[in-house]
Amino acid sequence: MHAERPPRRTVAVLAGLSCLFLPLLTHIPKATAATADRAPGADSPVAAATGAATTAAGPGTMAAAPYEYLGWGNPQKPADVMAATGVKWFTLAFILSDGTCNPKWDGDRALNGGSDQAAIESIRAAGGDIVVSAGGWSGKKLGEKCSSASVLAGAYQKVIDAYRLKALDIDIEDTEFSKATVRQRVVDALKIVKTRNPGIVTYLTMGTTPTGPDANGKDLIKRGAAAGLDNDGWVVMPFDFGGHSGTMGAATVSALDGLKAAVKSAYGYTDDAAYRHIGVSSMNGKTDESDETVTTTDFRTILAYAQQHHIARYAFWSVNRDRACGSSGDADACSGVSQSPYEFTRIVVQYKG
Repeated sequence: MHAERPPRRTVAVLAGLSCLFLPLLTHIPKATAATADRAPGADSPVAAATGAATTAAGPGTMAAAPYEYLGWGNPQKPADVMAATGVKWFTLAFILSDGTCNPKWDGDRALNGGSDQAAIESIRAAGGDIVVSAGGWSGKKLGEKCSSASVLAGAYQKVIDAYRLKALDIDIEDTEFSKATVRQRVVDALKIVKTRNPGIVTYLTMGTTPTGPDANGKDLIKRGAAAGLDNDGWVVMPFDFGGHSGTMGAATVSALDGLKAAVKSAYGYTDDAAYRHIGVSSMNGKTDESDETVTTTDFRTILAYAQQHHIARYAFWSVNRDRACGSSGDADACSGVSQSPYEFTRIVVQYKG
């Protein structure tokens, strides 16, 4: 995958006026499973995250780690974002396959020695840290290119070792999400990763309907429970709905309630434990759908829900877009709505977990 366009959930073009978007891509869920008929189990409660990174107080804890995409366009310098907003954690995207079971940034930039590593070092020098995200909408996915769970876990381990990661996000979309064998492979690989890296935080991020995960999403969660995967956060992306009632904030709450019910059912959690193992990754401003906008008011609604239920994660796509559109009007580099710089980040950073 080359870096002309972000490979993730959305790619849109702003034509003419700064807020007129033409959707090019939408994100879709996926599937996997080497053992497609596994039944869900309730015998593996997720262990509480451990270590200083998971208990850090103050702005920008791991629970509030917005995405930044460094592979295209004019991304802001992470240290500048930190100074302006107080955010400490970023989710950096995306790790993809280079055509084999080998991880690279966008599938073509080496893990070490390049601009990505330099950005990570700048974040840590400023007192922050990172979650690395593998997957996204476009490009070649490790879950499909790696032939088994153990081999896939080895690919994830290369990324963990390269950056001494405390947290890993698998953004499971498109064909990686829609194939049952691949869903299972990802689940089993993450279980291996959790065993090899005690205390590491893992997220599985997927698309959703306004009422919660679709059939593939529910299957993914059930497979996780059946495999005994102590996943820290089952995360949904509540946008590109193709229609919903009420505000995007209300639709997001509805999607999260549905996610919580699915996780509770699969794992046998209490309500409180189920909430603490779900998360949200929204999108700021105009989404890929021309009639769908996530406002700062919607972000505050999500923040209130997160604070009430102590969910595992509140992120969004993306810091790159957290600014008003200038003359270029590129939808991957601005929100498409009237806003002050980093207005959405300033809301998310209030979440402390």
